[in-house]
Amino acid sequence: MTHDPLIIGGKTLTSRFFLGTGRYPNPFVQNEAIKVSGAEVLTFAIRRVNLEAPEDDAILHHLQFREFTFLPNTSGAKTADEAIRIARMAKASGLSDWIKIEISVNERTLLPDPLETLKATETLVKEGFTVLPYTSDDPVLCKRLEEAGAAAVMPGGAPIGTGLGILNPYNIGMIVEEAKVPIIVDAGLGSAMDVVQAMELGVDGVLMNTPVAKATDPVRMAKAMSMAIEAGRLSYLAGRIPKKRYATASSGYEEWKVTP
Repeated sequence: MTHDPLIIGGKTLTSRFFLGTGRYPNPFVQNEAIKVSGAEVLTFAIRRVNLEAPEDDAILHHLQFREFTFLPNTSGAKTADEAIRIARMAKASGLSDWIKIEISVNERTLLPDPLETLKATETLVKEGFTVLPYTSDDPVLCKRLEEAGAAAVMPGGAPIGTGLGILNPYNIGMIVEEAKVPIIVDAGLGSAMDVVQAMELGVDGVLMNTPVAKATDPVRMAKAMSMAIEAGRLSYLAGRIPKKRYATASSGYEEWKVTP
């Protein structure tokens, strides 16, 4: 959809699909899934990368078939200070100055810590990072992150890896309505149906890993998700009909009158 670009941190993207690189059965399947997805932004946990030689790292070494924008994340960080330190290490290694802030305290729910996420965002924005914080679907918090300088805000549709879909569409819609930066739904989606719903709510893109990587056929699922993103975006731009309580005939009775 080159006529409808997504701009984040001054970078123009033609794909609204942000794809994770973990949990695939093997590098071949990972690469094929990435190819058919059309994704331009790839995310991965910094703690999984050899920062002393990132160009030779096993995660990134097989991704030479196209130029990507890397969005390393701070998964595993439990405080703002930890996330900030991890981000600085990634930038110093030459990996990327884009960073996805991900700070979770509870390992069972993996829900983001709102206070620590805001603190890390404020600091890293001041240091020149392009910050995309992963957060809860709280409209007030999302606005605060935008005001702190986030290049895009990434509310979860549901807890990471659950596949529950959009648990609170009202909140996601409210976040979109109030936002002046791109909104990317990150976490909790499970199927193409969930993706279409998210896009029809007006979000600017989706980030997924588990729904693709752990699907029975990751390559087919990556293609399905890509098509769902485009379909949902087109539907949102087209403008759906309003919901009504009672039926309305598609053709008026006058159209069926036949002149003798």
